[in-house]
Amino acid sequence: MLELLWRSARRGASALALLAIALGVALGVAVSAIHRAALDEFESGLRSVSGSADVEAVAPRGMDEMLYPRLAALPDVAAASPLVEREIEVERAGRTLKLRVIGIDAFRAAAAQPTLLPPADGIGRLMQPGTLYLSHAAGRALGLQPDDTLTLRGHAFRVAGWLPAAGEGAVLAVTDIGDAQWRLGSAGRIHRVALRLHAGVARAEAIGRIAAALPADVTLQTPAQALERADRLSRAYRVNLGLLALIALAVGSFLVAATQAAAIARRVAEIAFLRAAGLTRAQLMRLLVGEGALLGAVGAAIGIALGHALAALALHLIGSDLGAGLIAGAAPQLGFDVSASIGFGLLGVASAAAGAAWPARDALAITPAQALRGGVFTPPLRLLGNRRRAVGLLALLGLGAVAAVQPAMGGLPLGGYLAIACVLASAVLAVPPLAAALARALPEGSRLPLTLAAARLRAEPGFASRSAAGVLAASALIVAMAVMVSSFRASVDRWLVDVLPAELYIRGDRDRPWPDEVERRLAAVPGVARVDVLRHQSLLLRADLPPVALIARALPDDAGRVLPRVGSMAPPGALPRVWASEAMADLYGWRAGSEVELPLAGRALRVQVAGLWRDYARQHGALVIDLERYRALTGDRLADDFGLWLADGAEPGAVVAALRAASGAGDALELTSSEDIRRLSLGVFDRTFAATYALEAASALIGLAGIAAAFAASAAARVREFGLLRHVGFTRRQIAAQLAAEGVLSTVPGLLLGLLAGFAMSALLIEVVNRQSFHWSMDWVVPWGLLAGIVLAMLAAATVAALIGARRALAIDAVRAVRMDG
Repeated sequence: MLELLWRSARRGASALALLAIALGVALGVAVSAIHRAALDEFESGLRSVSGSADVEAVAPRGMDEMLYPRLAALPDVAAASPLVEREIEVERAGRTLKLRVIGIDAFRAAAAQPTLLPPADGIGRLMQPGTLYLSHAAGRALGLQPDDTLTLRGHAFRVAGWLPAAGEGAVLAVTDIGDAQWRLGSAGRIHRVALRLHAGVARAEAIGRIAAALPADVTLQTPAQALERADRLSRAYRVNLGLLALIALAVGSFLVAATQAAAIARRVAEIAFLRAAGLTRAQLMRLLVGEGALLGAVGAAIGIALGHALAALALHLIGSDLGAGLIAGAAPQLGFDVSASIGFGLLGVASAAAGAAWPARDALAITPAQALRGGVFTPPLRLLGNRRRAVGLLALLGLGAVAAVQPAMGGLPLGGYLAIACVLASAVLAVPPLAAALARALPEGSRLPLTLAAARLRAEPGFASRSAAGVLAASALIVAMAVMVSSFRASVDRWLVDVLPAELYIRGDRDRPWPDEVERRLAAVPGVARVDVLRHQSLLLRADLPPVALIARALPDDAGRVLPRVGSMAPPGALPRVWASEAMADLYGWRAGSEVELPLAGRALRVQVAGLWRDYARQHGALVIDLERYRALTGDRLADDFGLWLADGAEPGAVVAALRAASGAGDALELTSSEDIRRLSLGVFDRTFAATYALEAASALIGLAGIAAAFAASAAARVREFGLLRHVGFTRRQIAAQLAAEGVLSTVPGLLLGLLAGFAMSALLIEVVNRQSFHWSMDWVVPWGLLAGIVLAMLAAATVAALIGARRALAIDAVRAVRMDG
């Protein structure tokens, strides 16, 4: 029986429904597969570095190497192994790869980190100057073999061989710790100490005693906490992409409803005959919903395969960056993601089954005698009564309002996602009454095709609901993303102007700051009016959260004039003042006027939070402190970057050449204008949202396909009606005009509610989802011209789609149409 029903389905519309389901499933599976592969290999690399260590003392910018013997002598510590750790960009074959270089003490690492050791016969070679061992993944990525030469930071290293126990996907190199300190700019500094505790010691108490012996700028972490930090880096990113996948599935569900409506409309007589033959409504409902579920299963299978193919392509193109530079130091090997495939596959099947249930319920509400006589499809006012609809709308809006004010759960804006779902569902629920109200509002005496179209929609509001639902979902997604992206881009543009006041910027190496005299040499260059120093530090305030950036730069007394301030400023006090980004307020609870401790210069310094500022570059927190106050507190007079203002009339080319000579770096000096930085940053922004634009376009096409499918369903059930109109004098042109008017009248409610829902969704994206996911705010910017163009294009396209969907019915001869049995 199901085979009989399936054969009569429209192939073109079914293909579009398959595509919609497949796109949603593919996006969700691809994001999950990429993340799982990257995180699995990150964990493999983490196990390689941590080895059998129970806990590690970590300092992102390094600690005094004399801390190592003090930790090794603690009573709770059975073994300790010091490491120097550097992440170095390597250019090979036109690609830039981030290579994790680790310096070890081979004798100490044997007790705590045996996975970092070369083969037993290679220990001696490891301690030879200029020698390193590579993981197999690093060798593949760099195209290197034993005895090849690799240049790092201007020093040549010979590849002595492979690390047999390193993680399969870990991109790392190991060298002697002394060689790493000398050649990689870490003299007298180490970055972590791996500690293995004595057997039988109380772990929690021992970790507490070790932590008490550490300087304030060194943090203890377990391997599990490091993995949690890596997971947090990409959690919001991948979940937000997953949300787009779910919206794509929702749009696909509406298209399945329209597709199944088209198929069922031509089979009303078949369904009525089966009911007259003894099949119950429940049996037929299972058959029809099963047909939709089968459609969804095929689409889900295609989506699962497509998703893994997209993941493989993305990993080939972007390596281990996870699409946003979030997890580095690994070369993921893609495997089949069973959990994501099952989860998103079931969602695809469920969304298709739900879409099929909608028209099936309406068709089964018709009595067999009525269906056999007239081929009627949708019973008048069958969907919901006015009172039940009003109650449902209020319940959804109330639930959405409550969900929108909920705090993030596990770092995710789950309440915001639920609120978006409530907005979309309530908008779909409001389509039929709005369509009926618009039809009733048409003035009397309108042209006959328009009058017939209005009467049709007044009689069948459920038809408007099915035909407009896909347009509603697509237009809501387009409006929401257009407003959010426009607001975000404009805010980033203004932010770049605020944070890049100088004309030129010199960027240094974060691991090797500029010597103190470089500032004086740059200031002495003819044509340079002013030089600002920027010093960067990385502070690990909590072991389960990523490090926080500390930026020291010259600040006026009212720093809010040069920082994009958010909220009020605290009055000055006796403590040193820092400015905290919005992420510090969300993640650490800091507010203007808060007094907090920062681990600086080996001790805990108490400071006052002067206020909050907007930072789009570091979503996990950033602090700004006045440069002179920072130098007075820490004694650190080094510089990482420089901002330069040119004197009036200075010739930029000559000044740039003189700056390269004065810096001592020559042509290797990384010198960029603020305008170039701004242009490159906005270019990265646009590329980041390219996938979003493509998904919006696909959603619009799918929504319009829904209009075509809905009108194919309507026309298939109304062939006799069109034949009668032809007999009483209507021309094909007039019937086409009636259908075009029905297309416009059916689309207008979806567009109006789509606009309202889109603005509500954009508010939730801006104020809830983005704030809780990425910890930044933005200014509202509405692209009115773009939205007006979208509305007009959707109206025109919907009219054409309605005519295309009904073209087969219009082609039937009038006499044959009247004689048809439906």
